[in-house]
Amino acid sequence: MGQSMAGHVLAAGHPLYVFNRTPHKASALINAGAVWCGSAAEAAARSEVVITMLGYPDDVEAIYFGANGVLNSARREALLIDMTTSSPQLARRIAAEAESQSLYALDAPVSGGDVGAREAKLVIMAGGSCAAFERALPLLQLMGKTIRRLGEAGAGQHCKMANQSAVALGMLAWCEAMAYARAQGLDANEVQQVISGGAAGSWAMSNLAPRALNGDFTPGFYVKHIIKDILIALRSAGEAGLEMPGLQKALSLFEKAAARGWQECGTQVLYRLYCEE
Repeated sequence: MGQSMAGHVLAAGHPLYVFNRTPHKASALINAGAVWCGSAAEAAARSEVVITMLGYPDDVEAIYFGANGVLNSARREALLIDMTTSSPQLARRIAAEAESQSLYALDAPVSGGDVGAREAKLVIMAGGSCAAFERALPLLQLMGKTIRRLGEAGAGQHCKMANQSAVALGMLAWCEAMAYARAQGLDANEVQQVISGGAAGSWAMSNLAPRALNGDFTPGFYVKHIIKDILIALRSAGEAGLEMPGLQKALSLFEKAAARGWQECGTQVLYRLYCEE
């Protein structure tokens, strides 16, 4: 996703300095005119706006707070935008440290997957000051169509956790619907086409169910990442005194899928779990 998002920024005429822990993943951007940097610190030192897109909160913490991290290397008054789906608490930590160093920070996780990233149609959920958001908006508009500031630092991540909770539970809904159709001797593909146009319809029903029914478990979003997101959401919910039994059930099923070696598959592989049990 990060490659597509950065590509839109480059295509708009902005100079782009890139770093990736797996260098070959940046080759397409470099071939298109981006400048390779040997570290995140170097990229930060050369940029007015630093955008990060990583896998896990631990990665974000290391990139921002390490000895050669973004916070220690960024230019004065630089804007730091973390678009990783990460911890709201970590987002607040980054924002507080940034403010102490005369930097601006925004947490801006996204929804829309690989297709949304390629087509610049992402949903972008932001948390941070109004000043940081207004400064970031022209760049965010190059990557997404629905862009909203939800509040102060951490608010974007909390919105993403609400999103991921709905996504995870929605996966169970269509998987069980298709499993039921199959168990009753119906053509699951035909059932999917019929019910996706009614009250049971959803983005996942229309886009992920057909992939799963055709045996395509290529990742648009990894099982390992939805597990990470569910754990963050449950931790944050617990801190707020909220019980989420549906999300707990989703976690147990995705963890079962991961235990079968499917952690690198797309989340639609959950349907395979129903078929094999």
